[in-house]
Amino acid sequence: MAKRHLLVINPNTTATVSALLQQHGQAAVGDAWEVRTVTAAFGAPYISDETSYVLGSHAAVDAWTRAVALGPAPDAVLIGCFGDPGLFALREASAVPVTGLAEGAFAQAASIGRFAVVTGGAAWGPMLRRLALTLGYANHLVDVITVAPTGAQLAAAPEEARALLTQACQQAAALPGVDCVILGGAGLAGMAREVQPQVGVPVLDSVVAGATHAIGQT
Repeated sequence: MAKRHLLVINPNTTATVSALLQQHGQAAVGDAWEVRTVTAAFGAPYISDETSYVLGSHAAVDAWTRAVALGPAPDAVLIGCFGDPGLFALREASAVPVTGLAEGAFAQAASIGRFAVVTGGAAWGPMLRRLALTLGYANHLVDVITVAPTGAQLAAAPEEARALLTQACQQAAALPGVDCVILGGAGLAGMAREVQPQVGVPVLDSVVAGATHAIGQT
């Protein structure tokens, strides 16, 4: 039986982030799917504010155009950034389902109950609240807790990141009404599993959630 293809678009220009997306995305979807990750040709090394988000949206559409031209044709598309830049433009352009790390994680978390988000970079707080409202998850979102380092900085110092993110996830889990916590960010792939033993509610990995949500839309 021929494998189906999931195209993962990294709107950041950092190749190590693409490698994380490839590794954890492929593990999440299993052997029936082949994951192909492409990296933005321009924009920010790691999206962390409104300006880089806009550039990332353009870069995501450009990367999709190049990837589709080269083939193979994808059966689903995942935007590998927790914030989903270019989501609606790609949905307009693509003949196959398109989702993002945030939408996939929001959907999985909402199936459990109300949720809080932990991510890196202070600018993401209002941006993710706006996205949750746009995608219809505002009533499920309790709060967004950000730590000062960006996702790229956290990924570059995993030991320090683990302690900082564990503390933030514990803080999020203690908020009234929180049933689960999303650890959001392409650069944080794999860290949810590491902090889970110290947190009293489920901690969701946005890359795993995004990949499984993407193939579930086909």
